Amino acid sequence: MSCLQTIHDYALRSIGIGERLLPKGEMTVCEHFTLIGSGLIWNLYYGALALFIGFFLANALAVAKASADPRVRKPAEWFIFVFRGSPLFIQFFLAYEAFVLIPRMGWDIPLGFTTITVETSWLSKAWLGALIVLCLNTAAYSGEIFYGALRSIPRGDIEAADAYGMSGWSRFRRVMWPTMMRLAWPAYTNEAIFLFHATTLVYFSGFPAFAQKGDALYYANYFADKTFNPFIPYPIVAFYFICLTLLVTFVYGRVNKRLNRHLPANTRSKIRLRPQLIR
Repeated sequence: MSCLQTIHDYALRSIGIGERLLPKGEMTVCEHFTLIGSGLIWNLYYGALALFIGFFLANALAVAKASADPRVRKPAEWFIFVFRGSPLFIQFFLAYEAFVLIPRMGWDIPLGFTTITVETSWLSKAWLGALIVLCLNTAAYSGEIFYGALRSIPRGDIEAADAYGMSGWSRFRRVMWPTMMRLAWPAYTNEAIFLFHATTLVYFSGFPAFAQKGDALYYANYFADKTFNPFIPYPIVAFYFICLTLLVTFVYGRVNKRLNRHLPANTRSKIRLRPQLIR
């Protein structure tokens, strides 16, 4: 089988498109790269959606933690403390054990004139259950980053907004939030990189891969088991994630440049890739 035929058969296998049977016998490097790259689609799915949803949750948590009302502040503080203070793998395990206890037939919600059945069996699947855990975890870490940036906004910026007659939502949207993003963005970039790396833990969690449609580590483990040689598939996984790290650094660096475009060139914070600091 040629490499082009392998790519045609297996490039989208992880999402159910292409050859159903996994390769057997003599396995080529092309098959390694193709199938592990196919599994990376799920890592991108987990990471991108968790970042998107977690970003909005993190903003809400940061604002709530900065609130003077203890009824708003305390739940945010405890949420951040619990998810930052416990290992992500344990969160996966506890979430899966909790989700499998939910009735698989769904919950019936009576509305008077009709009854709606909410599907719950999806929660024990990796595509939803693991995604929920990643969203909550990155929301806690990002929320603390945004909270620190919110507390670091120069007092002069807030006083200037007050002088212009801004208050409440208008002041937050036009002055405080942009400054908070600018100050938090370099640290938030590190959180984004770490989150994509953390998606590999989904394979080790209790959430099962459906019909062999697993992530990159799922296929790497398959090749390692069949060939008894882990020194080909796992370095390929590392190579893909290094490329992903470079992509995230580039994209977030462009956003950071735009956030700092109004500052003098010599005072702008820059995001630089320092390989010795990558976790």
